Amino acid sequence: MEIIIGTMPPLGQPKSKVATKENGVVEAQLLHIRPPRRGIAGPSGAERRQKKTKDPVNGRVLTLMVADGNELPKDLDQANYRITLRFQRK
Repeated sequence: MEIIIGTMPPLGQPKSKVATKENGVVEAQLLHIRPPRRGIAGPSGAERRQKKTKDPVNGRVLTLMVADGNELPKDLDQANYRITLRFQRK
């Protein structure tokens, strides 16, 4: 999964927050969806992953943007987290 973390200051009046840090829910925006990789070699033909793993056949790669990066755990890149997605229509 590709995650883009952004910390742009909000413009205008801050809107009411649905997601809060206390309950572990962080609101994100879905930017792009693509199918899983077909192979493990990069454009140069070199191995791009450390472990030889296969992407799930029916998997999808989601690119998400979290508007306020301060809502994410500080040790996100160092700790092992399980991420659960919940989709709501606007």
